[in-house]
Amino acid sequence: MTAALVLLCGVAALTAHTVVNAGRWLRRPTDRPVAVTEAVTVLLPLRDEATRVTPCLRALLAQRGVPGLRVVVLDDGSGDGTADVVRAVAADDPRVTLLTGAAPPPGWLGKPHACWQLANRAEESATVLVFVDADVVLGPYAVAAAVTELRAAGATLLSPYPRIVVRTAADRLVQPLLQWLWLTFLPLRAMERSPRPSLAAAGGQFLAVDRAGYLRAGGHAAVADRVLEDIELARAVKRSGGRIALADGSRLANCRMYADWPQLRDGYTKSLWASFGHPVAAAVVLALLLLLYTAPPLVAVAALLAGAPAVAGVALLAYLVGVAGRMVSARATGGRSWPDALGHPVSVAVLGWLTLRSYHLRKRRRLSWRGRPVG
Repeated sequence: MTAALVLLCGVAALTAHTVVNAGRWLRRPTDRPVAVTEAVTVLLPLRDEATRVTPCLRALLAQRGVPGLRVVVLDDGSGDGTADVVRAVAADDPRVTLLTGAAPPPGWLGKPHACWQLANRAEESATVLVFVDADVVLGPYAVAAAVTELRAAGATLLSPYPRIVVRTAADRLVQPLLQWLWLTFLPLRAMERSPRPSLAAAGGQFLAVDRAGYLRAGGHAAVADRVLEDIELARAVKRSGGRIALADGSRLANCRMYADWPQLRDGYTKSLWASFGHPVAAAVVLALLLLLYTAPPLVAVAALLAGAPAVAGVALLAYLVGVAGRMVSARATGGRSWPDALGHPVSVAVLGWLTLRSYHLRKRRRLSWRGRPVG
């Protein structure tokens, strides 16, 4: 009974933290009409995105409230005609510049190199750079709202996390963990106030950054060899004296990250090892997650079979409190909360498997993404 009560207290404390983060500290940029006077350049790196770039680029060209908007697109060695699609969508729009990317030199990974090339070609007058991935579709005032929130927060870098679109069972199991993890384990207000680089998070799908602060931090050149270049860029900003902020961008943007299970599996596999760092740290964190969120329903069933209904009840309550935390996270970030949250123990177990796979393939030097080695 004591062990079951400890589990319940642990899960309850984390769920309470999720509630406080989501209800009090999570920034929520407006989705209503808003305008900015600053010159803004949107930077769009592309590699083999011919099937996805059209809605993204059309949404960028439909942005309102940003009279100085420019869009710089970089074709990063695509082999599927991505550049042709960009030309067809942009037509003769003078706001769009299409670049042909150079291959990453030694010591650089593809994504940071593409972003650095883009940043170096932004309009000289631009005071804010906005990085967007091809799988993101912005609402009409998304860029203006992100810039407004960036300035209101007094931040150098703002990460408005898009609403993650889920369609398959794999999506529904894994993708909601992104927001749940940082809402549950990251103290958002302390992250904004603290200069510690270790207290940092960001999502590279949609980033707004003050240009002067970005350059002061070294830009993407400072994270040239990092798989999680978004989080490492946020840390570099902090090291240079800047501030960062996370926001719920679910009303500003949608993102369908992966089209199917193999893409999702490989996308997480390439980077999870970098999220946890040393394998021992990963083992400790995963053991804690499995104990708190996967074990309770198993303990409840085992206790019932063993004739211990009181223990079963406490374990079942721990499971339900964990489900409640997942629901709070989903509702706070525009996600699907029911009945998906009931599968939270399975979600955590799948995360554990993906993490083990990530370390295994990295040890064998078999990690790659978009035809390039990583890790």
